[in-house]
Amino acid sequence: MTQRLAGPYRRAAFKGVLFQGVVATIAAVIVLVGWGVEAGLSAWLGGLTVVLPNFVFAAYAFRYMGASKSEQVLSSLKRGKALKFLLTVCMFVLAFKHFLLPPVPFFSAYVLIFATQWIAPIFFNH
Repeated sequence: MTQRLAGPYRRAAFKGVLFQGVVATIAAVIVLVGWGVEAGLSAWLGGLTVVLPNFVFAAYAFRYMGASKSEQVLSSLKRGKALKFLLTVCMFVLAFKHFLLPPVPFFSAYVLIFATQWIAPIFFNH
């Protein structure tokens, strides 16, 4: 029963993450065409720094639903939030330690994709 309750919310969360992935790819292609390969890669990694942690959070956050599973819901939300934070930090470190990326396309794409989580509900009901 609880899996059936969680299903629509899980699908909505994954649609939002998919929407962010599409916007990140489009932004990276635009930057690639306009400013070159290095800037395009930087923009793509900036978008991926939002999309991948959000995917992990969505996978954890909507595993359980219902009053009978309240402890599991809280635990999975906490675990998802912690993993999202750690993954975001790790991706920032990897992006700037292992790749010599221009920071402007990276942070511009990061902010753009981060903002799409607020406009995504306009496009999706559930």
